[in-house]
Amino acid sequence: MRDEPIDPCARIVVIGAGQAGFTACAKLRDLGHQGPITLIGEEAHPPYQRPPLSKGYLLGEITEDRLYFRPPSFYEERSIDLRLSSMASAIDRDRKVVALADGATVPYDRLILTTGARPRTLPAQIGGDLDGVFCVRNLADINAMAEHFRQDQRVLIVGGGYIGLEAAAVSAKLGLKVTVIEAAPRILQRVACPETAAYFRDLHDRKGVTLLEGAALETLQGEEGHVRSARLADGSVIPVDFVIAGVGVVPNVELAQAAGLSIDNGIAVDENCRTSDPQIYAAGDCASFPWRSGRIRLESVGNAIEQAEAVAWSLTGAPSRYDAKPWFWSDQYEVKLQIAGLSAGYDTVTTRPGAAGGVSYWYYRGEELLAVDAMNDPRVYMVAKRLIEAGRSPSAVIVGDPATDLKALLQ
Repeated sequence: MRDEPIDPCARIVVIGAGQAGFTACAKLRDLGHQGPITLIGEEAHPPYQRPPLSKGYLLGEITEDRLYFRPPSFYEERSIDLRLSSMASAIDRDRKVVALADGATVPYDRLILTTGARPRTLPAQIGGDLDGVFCVRNLADINAMAEHFRQDQRVLIVGGGYIGLEAAAVSAKLGLKVTVIEAAPRILQRVACPETAAYFRDLHDRKGVTLLEGAALETLQGEEGHVRSARLADGSVIPVDFVIAGVGVVPNVELAQAAGLSIDNGIAVDENCRTSDPQIYAAGDCASFPWRSGRIRLESVGNAIEQAEAVAWSLTGAPSRYDAKPWFWSDQYEVKLQIAGLSAGYDTVTTRPGAAGGVSYWYYRGEELLAVDAMNDPRVYMVAKRLIEAGRSPSAVIVGDPATDLKALLQ
């Protein structure tokens, strides 16, 4: 199905004031949409960047106002009705109306869902509701835990994924005593190869972080309502002053589900980011979309931006098929990790030593290049990204030879 341009004066409502919601609104205005645009956000802050929350903002290097994509005046100048501290409670698809928790209603001609995802929390029955147990998702989470980031405080981080490791890096830099526990046999097991995991394990070891792999949390124990220790499945007990849970996220699909939209590991959309209701689109962390022979959902800034822009193009009638080009990054200490592609299904990994201590790991399935992890090697990352996006797969022997001029592979 091809999108037809909507009436340029149509009413567009966007639910979710994160990266995707902000991008959709800004792009619609850039593309000349003249009709009313309403952006509904639950938080009290204008849309802001989230990746720096667990890095520069927590370190005190970035102030809150520098997190904002644009100052509040931007929305007024662009005639974007930004409704903060406002929660959408229901979607009436027959009447094309969004109901808000305060009783107000907002009519739409097209609706865009950018409801994002939320962190998994530790269950209350194992102490997840104790004071001093935090997640990393929004400004409120970071502001709430900031007072605990004092030298020699003991922090336990549950989960050895990228969020957990970034929190560990910030904590160690601020002089805290850091323990990371990962229930899987190794850190980054779901998202990276053993080589990348070993690289970051060694990095954290050198920074004084205690990494416990294959270590399952049994329960958190508190005193006067505040967490004081953690008991692991092997019976060991770790004294703690506070805990950060980094155990993944779940997409916010409840509003869409209640409205009767199709759900499949997120709000299911087609190649044009349309949901099962052609008047409603979805983008960002909440949306799952067709990918090769299956369906995936990406939790990344790049995906949020590109999908939201695809929606804006669709609504204004331009070719809009969303062609995902996955890329991610993580900053830990002095290391910048850049990832291109998706490594799921790989069977071999080739190592390419880089200059000045950099290194990259290239994931292959058979002879097909799937993804690359590049640590402090931005030039290799850029070449690899272009190769993957072009569907080109140089042999593992060639890319593993440090004498190979990678740029020549692009010709």
